[in-house]
Amino acid sequence: MPVKNICFITFFLVIACGKNDQRAMQGPPPVSVTVEQINKTAAAYYDEYPAIVKALNEVELRPQVNGYITGIHFKEGARVRKGQKLYSIDQQQSAATYQQALANLQVQEANLVKAKQDVERYRELDKSDAIAKQQVDYAEAAFAAAQQQVEAAKATVKSVQTNVRYATIVAPFDGTIGISSVRLGASVSPGQTLLNTISSDDPMGVDITVDQREIFRFLQLAKNPDLAKADSTFRLFVGGQLYPASGKISIIDRAVDPQTGTIKMRIVFPNPDHTLRSGMSGTLHVLSTVQKAVLVPYKAVTEMLGEFYVYVADSGKVSQRRVDLGKQIGKSVIIAEGLEAGETVVTEGVQNLRNGSAISVALPAGAKQ
Repeated sequence: MPVKNICFITFFLVIACGKNDQRAMQGPPPVSVTVEQINKTAAAYYDEYPAIVKALNEVELRPQVNGYITGIHFKEGARVRKGQKLYSIDQQQSAATYQQALANLQVQEANLVKAKQDVERYRELDKSDAIAKQQVDYAEAAFAAAQQQVEAAKATVKSVQTNVRYATIVAPFDGTIGISSVRLGASVSPGQTLLNTISSDDPMGVDITVDQREIFRFLQLAKNPDLAKADSTFRLFVGGQLYPASGKISIIDRAVDPQTGTIKMRIVFPNPDHTLRSGMSGTLHVLSTVQKAVLVPYKAVTEMLGEFYVYVADSGKVSQRRVDLGKQIGKSVIIAEGLEAGETVVTEGVQNLRNGSAISVALPAGAKQ
């Protein structure tokens, strides 16, 4: 190859290398991004808690006397009224014992009348010194014993009468009764045989367990009548469906569980249609409001190794900033720690950024030049 051609090629290679060195010195081109300035604003959201529906009143019905079931006087699963007859237990033995106790009382009352007459007569004779003192003492003792026997007979009658009353089991309060555990003719024993369970059904309690750090928040709800009233503060979801009525806080348990660091609370909901049933599970939503929350679009947040970051724009470059996330609200998320109002974050184009990247700010879609 001629020397002239070699020189010509060398000249162009030198020029090309010079351009590459110049590009390397200039660095990569700025990344086109969309940014947004952060401001503090009021935010409202719902915290969610697993919940169990509980009856405010619930009692197991058990007999207090021996016998056989002779009557079932209700429809299973129906509402019952306080004092309504529910079960009858065979009263033949109790009735016979009651009649025997009454007869014994009558005998003792007759003995008391005789002893009283005797002691009064002997007292009169004693006044004129016409009877031995020992006879008077015997009469006094017999009279006192007769009085005690009458009291004992009355107590026996009352006890047997109570057993007769216990042979009929009635509803202790208004509520819903369950499926009977016994049938006609079944033998029952006092305190052992479970007959049925009855529970109140309007209103109903909803029990939740919360972290001890939230006690102050719920105490404020309980003490403030405007916050504790039945409004949208407490909402219940059962089977994914919103229960139509709102609840109000009722009870905060007396102590924190030292094993879990949690405390139980109860929210009360009206239940006029008896839709809520004891034992149902659901989710309780509790309204929270933050007056000055730092909100950013969730798409501005990146995650690496379990930690969250945003890119803060300043003077044509970005710096990566670790942040602590709060509650997500729609397409935005609360930044609990790491950002201040007035700072600017990248909301679009974050996937192309690195710490220290140069940026060119693009107008949001639809914005005017």
